Amino acid sequence: MKITLFGFILFLCSISLGFGQAAQPAAVRIDANSAKGFSYPYYLLVPPELKTATVKQTHTLLVIPNNSGKLDDDLAVQENDVKRRIAQNGAFAGPLKGAVLMPVFPRPKTGWRIYTHALDRDSLITDRPEYKRLDLQLIAMIDDARERLAKDGLEFDKQVFITGFSASGMFANRFTFLHPTRVKAAAIGSPGGWPIAPSDTFKEKTLRYPIGTGDLKEVSGHKLDIKHLRKVPLFLFIGDQDTNDSAIYRDSYEDQDQDLIFELFGKTPVERWGISETLYKRNRLNAEFKLYPGIEHKVTPEMRDDILKFFQKYID
Repeated sequence: MKITLFGFILFLCSISLGFGQAAQPAAVRIDANSAKGFSYPYYLLVPPELKTATVKQTHTLLVIPNNSGKLDDDLAVQENDVKRRIAQNGAFAGPLKGAVLMPVFPRPKTGWRIYTHALDRDSLITDRPEYKRLDLQLIAMIDDARERLAKDGLEFDKQVFITGFSASGMFANRFTFLHPTRVKAAAIGSPGGWPIAPSDTFKEKTLRYPIGTGDLKEVSGHKLDIKHLRKVPLFLFIGDQDTNDSAIYRDSYEDQDQDLIFELFGKTPVERWGISETLYKRNRLNAEFKLYPGIEHKVTPEMRDDILKFFQKYID
């Protein structure tokens, strides 16, 4: 998939700058703990105002799947990227009255077709245990973080906010479909040119994961929980000049997937956008689709503000 890390870095930087220049809290590294279900570390950032608040409330974690844009078998490459980016998110956590969690998931070079950062098909069905079912590892990280925060007197909901752009937008989109009971709201930016469809078929063609949910049970162990998915507020956005299309890259989709996407939905991400919106509405999902004029594959300050406003509507 085309490397587009700059846009998401701009997004994170603009968040910090948008709330002033005050010193940001340091993120804490949590070591991998296979016994608890996660084989990679994660970073947790808690704004100081949560610890000094006099009114007790249930808070919400903001989960941002990592997306370095780099293929490398050295996990330190991914971790260094996470450390740089989570440092820019302290000011984002404050207005949401929550904390930020970022996993340090690998992005292998030797097994480059396993697009872990996008939670692709290969990452669900691979026989390599180190890369398989990172969605379940993320849930284990979330529960571990909640347990740690509870020891500090901070109560956090089981349901999380999740957001991402490009590959991490794909991860956020697909994670929400796989685990709708664990998501309070999701903001999904330019998810690889095609948001996963809440449909098993379209025009009598089976939509296998991650085009759709036609074989979700086979790859994940359970069918789509449409009842709970309909309860999750979704904000999906893209620029109308965005040409970043994962359908044409073999680390994201296979030849047969590309052919089907092109045949049924169109040959560009923007061409497909309206069809995606129709499918989400037809299946009664609580989804807002927004197309930003004149914008390529990046997150603008306007988008950033819209994401923040979207999540703020669902703070307990």
